[in-house]
Amino acid sequence: MNKSGRVARRTKVLEFADDESTKYAILSHRWIDPTEVDYEEMVDLAKMEIEERDEIRQRLGYKKILASCEQAKADGYEWLWVDTCCIDKRSSAELSEAINSMYRWYENSTLCYAYLHDVAGPSFPTASDHEKYPNSNGWPEWFSRGWTLQEMIAPSNVQFFDKDWQPIGDKRTLSSILEGITRVPRHILTNGFSSYRPCVAQIISWAADRTTTRVEDRAYSLMGLLDVNMPMLYGEGKKAFHRLQLEVIRTSNDQSIFAWGYNRGEDGRTGSILADDPSFFEDCDEMELMDPDKFIQDLKDDFAEELPSMDDDCFGMFSITNRGIQIWMLLCPYFGSRSVFQAWLPCRSIPSGPPVTINLALWNCNYYRYFASPMDVERTFQFRQVYLGYQDTHREVTFEIDDSAIIANGFTCPNMDPSELTENMLTPTGASSLCVRVYSDGQASFAVAFGQYFGQDWIHCIWVPSASGFSWPEEQHLLVRGPERAQSMADAPSRGERYGRVWVKDTCLPQSTWIVRTSRVVWERSKIGVRMEVFRHPYFHNFPNKWRVLDVEGINDPNRDMRGLMLRATPCKPGPTLFVDGVWVNFYLEREGAKLGDYGDFADSGSFRRKGNIFADIKSLTPEVDITPRQHKVMPFYRGCLAVTPHTVGLSLPGSHAFNSSLASLSPRLANAYLVTRVVRCAPESSGSDSTNSTPVSFCTIKMPFIWNRDESTGSRLAG
Repeated sequence: MNKSGRVARRTKVLEFADDESTKYAILSHRWIDPTEVDYEEMVDLAKMEIEERDEIRQRLGYKKILASCEQAKADGYEWLWVDTCCIDKRSSAELSEAINSMYRWYENSTLCYAYLHDVAGPSFPTASDHEKYPNSNGWPEWFSRGWTLQEMIAPSNVQFFDKDWQPIGDKRTLSSILEGITRVPRHILTNGFSSYRPCVAQIISWAADRTTTRVEDRAYSLMGLLDVNMPMLYGEGKKAFHRLQLEVIRTSNDQSIFAWGYNRGEDGRTGSILADDPSFFEDCDEMELMDPDKFIQDLKDDFAEELPSMDDDCFGMFSITNRGIQIWMLLCPYFGSRSVFQAWLPCRSIPSGPPVTINLALWNCNYYRYFASPMDVERTFQFRQVYLGYQDTHREVTFEIDDSAIIANGFTCPNMDPSELTENMLTPTGASSLCVRVYSDGQASFAVAFGQYFGQDWIHCIWVPSASGFSWPEEQHLLVRGPERAQSMADAPSRGERYGRVWVKDTCLPQSTWIVRTSRVVWERSKIGVRMEVFRHPYFHNFPNKWRVLDVEGINDPNRDMRGLMLRATPCKPGPTLFVDGVWVNFYLEREGAKLGDYGDFADSGSFRRKGNIFADIKSLTPEVDITPRQHKVMPFYRGCLAVTPHTVGLSLPGSHAFNSSLASLSPRLANAYLVTRVVRCAPESSGSDSTNSTPVSFCTIKMPFIWNRDESTGSRLAG
């Protein structure tokens, strides 16, 4: 380097050296793209055109490298390592090697220069200043970045410089201030990990509020601190942090890695036993491991004779399998639940504190993290081997709720939780996994809960004493029983072919004749249609309160209106299959000339008995409603003396909102009635040689509107 600060053409700018035998300084700084100078530019600098070279020399990144070289030269060092220009990021192999070696390179450096580009000097800041540092929690931005955490801890000697490269202190003399800023204990700042290595949860907690440009770097920047190695897969997103945790589990028996979010109550994320990012460990900054003997003794002091025998060796045994993380744990179920447990971990959140507990929920033979406010446990302890699920089970769903039939019967919704959920679109989240709506007509009250656990949505209706009587314990009971509710919905028996399904459950309200019917259909993968109705039935109380599944048609309706769904199975005699609007449709032969919209029932012989026509009923009640049938093109059909001519037009029920509303309004009077939903008129069938004795013949489809179904036995018959 000459006096003008420029690099001579014959100078070796970059050269490979052994970090263990070479004495070198190293730079720690906040990257500021696009001002940094990379490896390729530094190598080609002396060969560049003057204009291009001068542009690089004007960059802040170049000036930063130049100033750090001057400082290193003044301190007697021949070599300086700078990450921006010493890693050839064009090579994925070199980038992966560098990231896996980064902690060691900083640890083996003789001196680390920590350049604080936003500190004006003349001294190190000793108090937070949100006005001066608004985007980094009141401290210089260097303290908010993910990579600088290991760059502060690994080197034994760290010197801080302000933006003008004036020294403002070192790590040892500033250790008390640095501890307050970073939550890293002073003894780690002064002595590193040589004398004591904290538990995994505490180390990760130091990075809880730090950020990186790439989400994967939140994990990669912790590898050295956690003493693990793994390949880089940029593009994997939060899976990088999942892989990091699995690598830690493979190389240690530190169960504090499962302690994230231990005191979040019901506000955590239910699902995988692995945390999504370091912020999940933010409350673990004082976490420490417990000796197995101490752990067992603490449990005996609290629970005395109720504890089962526990083998000390089991605490050090857990492994990763394709089913889950195999581990021995002490479990105790919550009162009133068969699937939610409290689990004790051999670590504590504060020195001399009790063992940390987390909630686990049993789902499909695996245990997953579960969040609910603390409740009483049954004190029936089990020490056994379990599998902790580490695959992501989350599936965001939105409930589209239709409660118009409840409101039409005089019920109101005076209470809901969370209170801001005033619309009929509910999306349970990790922080609000349970949504509850309470309905009342002044005499009878009930609550409907909506939730989503382990990729399965669930709905549950319960009686409550009054509209304002839905209490916190009742809500917690719903949370604790949530996995069971989800399992009951997943296990609901379904028979027949999988054309489309509606889940139905009827709940009897005590001390009344009201029945609450909850119906659920999956319109799309993440859209759940829910229709709630109430009706009176004095003899409808003696059947299991379980979900049943009915096969329906109309699931693909773009209007997503549950009132238009039709139960598939009917007791008609089968007829031909016709090609209607490019789709094959099964029809039935009705020799009595059924008309579109006829409703009725079936005789024991299987013949349809007409009781009326829905179009006539609607016109008499609301003559202004447009209920024009839909028309369809039907491919000609000839069989014997039956014929569908080329000019024949098929008719089907309207799919409009007005017509579906009429179906719903007529449901009390037409409960369990069947309805002619499609009609294709045939050419008259003559009797013998006398054409005057022709009989009108129709091909038709006869279904039961889903919302007319009231009888449990009918529903069971239709389902299969």
